Amino acid sequence: MADQPILTRGLTKHYGDFPALVDLDLEVRAGEVFGFLGPNGSGKTTMIRTILDEIRPTAGSASILGFDSRRDSVEIRRHIGYLPGDLALYPDLTGRDTLSFFANLRGGVDWTFVDELAQRLAADLSKKVGDLSSGNRQKIGLLQALMNRPQLVIMDEPSTGLDPLVQHEFHELLREIASEGRTVFLSSHTLFEVQRVADRVAVIREGRLVAVEGLADLRSKALRRVDIEVDQPIEPDELDGIAHLDGVRQVDIDGRRLSVSFSGSMAEILHAVMERRAVVDIATREADLEEIFLTFYRDRAG
Repeated sequence: MADQPILTRGLTKHYGDFPALVDLDLEVRAGEVFGFLGPNGSGKTTMIRTILDEIRPTAGSASILGFDSRRDSVEIRRHIGYLPGDLALYPDLTGRDTLSFFANLRGGVDWTFVDELAQRLAADLSKKVGDLSSGNRQKIGLLQALMNRPQLVIMDEPSTGLDPLVQHEFHELLREIASEGRTVFLSSHTLFEVQRVADRVAVIREGRLVAVEGLADLRSKALRRVDIEVDQPIEPDELDGIAHLDGVRQVDIDGRRLSVSFSGSMAEILHAVMERRAVVDIATREADLEEIFLTFYRDRAG
């Protein structure tokens, strides 16, 4: 199969006058978990549906595993697994009947492997799909996407409804797929969804690709917030120097509490505080994905 399981050039999709996807140039490498990140409505699902020939592009081209996404769309489906974001299943079929239906479309699968996957994901295949919770229906969707050991797995918001333990096992499965030289394309709107498993990520906003980089590079650009409690109240202008440190975006002081929004290392911030006060407590949190967009990609996206 191709060294670039997904390749797009100038891929564009308009809905009337609305540009849902604009000049998308993207290359996904073999053997990686590739995160495709963006807020809801950013164009993620449109991109997936376009490369799978569910909808036709306004301009540009795409290939999957070396096959043209339009001309070879049937052949492509022999080699991929796909979980849509709007998963719809027959409610009167059991989970096993549902998987049998998809297996027959594929010409058969290794049921020993399917049962192993079902056990790892704690999926109940005996109940009717319509009687399952949304999280358990999602497990059936995951199984049908993975059961044929595809060369490429394309998933749109795959962890929807899954409990934390199942999410952990699912992430392990994704890493195993990549370690075998196969590829995962993982679309999500939350950084947490991909930060454990992705090798590289693409960031899309308002239909435009604004960044493609390694996960570590993206995380280093993310704003974080550190809340520091000290032993004595701080005067509003006492720590003005912190606001001018590299990477610092905002400083708020409230009595003995100092809150700093920053990117990069917090070493200089802590050093500046500890020169003047004894630190009692420290708490940090990472910014969510939308905050990353608003802070770092506003100019490039707009």
